[in-house]
Amino acid sequence: MWPVTSTEAGTESPAPADRREPKWRFGSVEALAALLIGVVIFRGPISSGLSHAALATWTTVFIAIVTQAMPFLVFGVALSAVIAVFVPPSFFARALPSKPALAVPVASTAGVVLPGCECASVPVAGAMMRRGVTPSAALAFLLAAPAINPIVLTATAVAFPDNPEMVAARFLASLIVACAMGWLWLRAGKTEWLRPPSRPSFEGQSRAAAFWGSVRHDVVHAGGFLVLGAMAAATLKAVVPEEWLQAVAGNPVFSVLALAALAVLLSICSEADAFVAASLSQFSLTARLAFLVVGPTVDLKLIAMQAGTFGRGFAARFAPTTFAVAVLVSVLVGAVLL
Repeated sequence: MWPVTSTEAGTESPAPADRREPKWRFGSVEALAALLIGVVIFRGPISSGLSHAALATWTTVFIAIVTQAMPFLVFGVALSAVIAVFVPPSFFARALPSKPALAVPVASTAGVVLPGCECASVPVAGAMMRRGVTPSAALAFLLAAPAINPIVLTATAVAFPDNPEMVAARFLASLIVACAMGWLWLRAGKTEWLRPPSRPSFEGQSRAAAFWGSVRHDVVHAGGFLVLGAMAAATLKAVVPEEWLQAVAGNPVFSVLALAALAVLLSICSEADAFVAASLSQFSLTARLAFLVVGPTVDLKLIAMQAGTFGRGFAARFAPTTFAVAVLVSVLVGAVLL
């Protein structure tokens, strides 16, 4: 029999218990188990295939990119979690100038001392808006923090040891894009385009739990995108005919647009994207600069996070505009510094 409850009128009505069995989902653990089983079953064909020259090249490039990039990714994710959890959101409201036009460049340069990956910059920008920071300044910080922080610039220097000018070009271009988008929003943005975030990040959790939860989430997600990016770069090296890449890379316009679009699709974390860009040696430095500038400002995961945090109307306007500005600024800075 169902348990019964008494209503205010004194009648009795059934109160079924709302207990549902959790649905099974195919997650990362199941995927890893399936991969290991597949390796055991098909170890013979895999061993013979690894001796193929093209696959050997693919494996070498893939391992090199992941090995070089992973320490920067892990350190960057941990540091961004510290900032997101332990730096009070009210700090930004106190530190920024009261005039929005001046707050935009100050918030942009704050990315140097308060770095964060793309995954962390969106909730931090939302927290800034909830604490009274003007949206133009918060959006400028959102774009600048993943692109001009010391971890990203150090990774860029390591990835381009023979081209130190890439560090300065990436810093300058990314800073210009962040300021330009902040001022553009201040000038043309409308209140109804932006849905303010409704709740703070890490609500109801202790700082330790929020920190480790943020680290685990970002490492899994950012690491997955790094692996996909390394696989794509390795495939370009090993599978795509060299003359095809040279044909695209030889056209200044197509090469810039191709790598800018690739940055959007791959959605690599900014702490690791420099190593992928360095592996695309067929392309000019300006095209690879576009890859490095576009990636941290607009990619598939950022568009999804912005739509979920600030609304679809905002993302539909902000992302395409940011892409166009980032490509234009990359070309101009590349022509001057590279």
